[in-house]
Amino acid sequence: MTQENNGRIGNLPANINLMNPVPRKDAKNIQRLIRKNGKISGYQLSDGTVLSKEQGVALAKQGGIRGVAIASRNGSEYLRSLPDGKENNNLGNLPSAPQDSFQ
Repeated sequence: MTQENNGRIGNLPANINLMNPVPRKDAKNIQRLIRKNGKISGYQLSDGTVLSKEQGVALAKQGGIRGVAIASRNGSEYLRSLPDGKENNNLGNLPSAPQDSFQ
């Protein structure tokens, strides 16, 4: 569980995220990233489901993905890992799925 202290989540400002969804009991974890030209274009979940980046954001907002927050850059929403002190489960450190996983 992430602690929020003095306007901070871990070492980051609490307002870095647009939304910190509360995961449902049946929420899935992101296991792999789908990349196109080196950029994240989608996610593979722990149940094998493959989602586009936009579908992942929508599902996370509904509490369907565990351990992520929604942030925005240049008007585009995306998922960020919630800081928990572990590097191995950060989205940027997850393995990539085969490129043909999502068309």
